[in-house]
Amino acid sequence: MAQFLLRRLLQLVFVLFSITFITFIIGHLAPGDPVLAMMGNRRDPKLYEQLRRQYGLDRPWYEQYAGYLLGVLQGDLGKSYRYAGRPVWDLIRQGVPVSASLGLAALTLSVLLGVPIGVLASVRANGAFDRASMAVMLMLFAVPGFVIAGLLQTLQVILFQSGLPNLPTSGWGKPENWVMPVVVLSAGTMGYLARLTRASMIGVLRQDYIRTAWAKGARARRVYMAHALRNALIPIVTVLGPSVAFVVVGSFVVENVFRVPGIGFVAVQAISTRDYPVIQSVALLLALIVAVMSLITDVLYGVLDPRIRTQ
Repeated sequence: MAQFLLRRLLQLVFVLFSITFITFIIGHLAPGDPVLAMMGNRRDPKLYEQLRRQYGLDRPWYEQYAGYLLGVLQGDLGKSYRYAGRPVWDLIRQGVPVSASLGLAALTLSVLLGVPIGVLASVRANGAFDRASMAVMLMLFAVPGFVIAGLLQTLQVILFQSGLPNLPTSGWGKPENWVMPVVVLSAGTMGYLARLTRASMIGVLRQDYIRTAWAKGARARRVYMAHALRNALIPIVTVLGPSVAFVVVGSFVVENVFRVPGIGFVAVQAISTRDYPVIQSVALLLALIVAVMSLITDVLYGVLDPRIRTQ
């Protein structure tokens, strides 16, 4: 296990280094000038050169990258172009808790509803509940989040115009602001988890050791929950690892549709204004969390299935 963890940590270092280089090169080669974007309608040559020197954009690309990499190693992610030299770390520190709380709430709802629905559908395979629930779950998985968000917002406008109770369509800070973003963000993951759980459970229920458990007179609850579900969870854990990483960084679509001040909202604003330090930092943060969650997922494999730990 120690050798495995050491090897994965070395891979993590290589992945993060690669991400910093790729995002930096893409930002350097991308069309447009971030300084001109900062200046807006002003076209003052002296101010233009001053800003380029201030942000180090007048240096060769390799010197810029070396300075950026050295700053990352020291915990300095640079300064934002869009927010008048504000440290990028402040933007991330402000946005990540919002995105994480919203995303984890949505992921929790997806697991609490999706996994039990998938288990019940597998137990009643090819029955009425199985067909109806899987049709709904497929629809939730297939319909894009922005379409569901638009439908919910339209519904709230109709309710408001009719004088009926309704939810706010944008904003953050109140409990009612959570409802629609959480519902939209959890819909796709819920549908995928339900269908994945059903398929995994059906495969496990056909195994010989399940038949042996039935033959020994084991109770249905023990067969389904203790014997079948534990082994069926391995594909689900594989999905949940990266899902946790993405919800922490935020949903680019949902946060912008509902005006949630998370890191996803900040990232979209940074892309539209060519705020490369923010874009690079969000990509680096996402890569770090994905790699860490993948490592945790591999360790959980051994907890769920001792055969994997032995191998």
